[in-house]
Amino acid sequence: MSFRAQLFHSALVLSITLAAFPGDAAAQDAAAAAASTKSPTSSGNVSAQSVAATVQGFYDQTRSVESEFFQTYYNRIYDKYDRSNGKVRFEKPGKMRWDYAAPNGKVIVSDGKRLVIYEPGESGEAGQLFERAITESELPQALAFLTGTGKLANDFTFRLLDAAAQGFAGGHVLELLPKAASPHFERILFYVDGEPKRAGLVHRVLIVDAAGNRNRIDFKAPRFNRAFDAKTFAWQAPKGARRIQP
Repeated sequence: MSFRAQLFHSALVLSITLAAFPGDAAAQDAAAAAASTKSPTSSGNVSAQSVAATVQGFYDQTRSVESEFFQTYYNRIYDKYDRSNGKVRFEKPGKMRWDYAAPNGKVIVSDGKRLVIYEPGESGEAGQLFERAITESELPQALAFLTGTGKLANDFTFRLLDAAAQGFAGGHVLELLPKAASPHFERILFYVDGEPKRAGLVHRVLIVDAAGNRNRIDFKAPRFNRAFDAKTFAWQAPKGARRIQP
């Protein structure tokens, strides 16, 4: 994958939060794709709109989130899976940081004004850096509500998929369809907790583009409303890192 492709791949990763859910990623992702053409707007007494509103309300009440994450990216053309993991932190308004574990080592940071994506080099090289104003970046709309800068209902319409068919019995699988067509993703799936005490908590995000590529993020061990050091979102790339123009 080229560095520019990796940058776009990284941008799609920037989604939302919390707690991993067990199961086979490939089988469940395929089930999500198949179920989308049969998805209802409501299930029993629960509507897609009410689930979306519960998700929005849950995250409107959070000031910050810190979590471990596990990412599975499927490239349909090459029929290949790339897996990685690390730690992610969000703080309102607009701040976030993704630290990928070795051997990946990638870092994605926003201080609320600028977005920085760093790819480490090989054999001790300094690596490459991409930077631009956050207002000019091509991030998914799904990120905006998490960082306190947007509302789901402004950007998406909603449908409920069959959660049991996708191995998520007891929860809700909410499909988000963008109101304005995006060249970067076709739809986004939220796997939402079904327990009343955790209503609105999103366990997994699955981003699907028009080519059938799938970018899945599972989150584990979330911590809410912790104070982060200001330096967390003021990360500096290693000296000598090569800057890539957008």
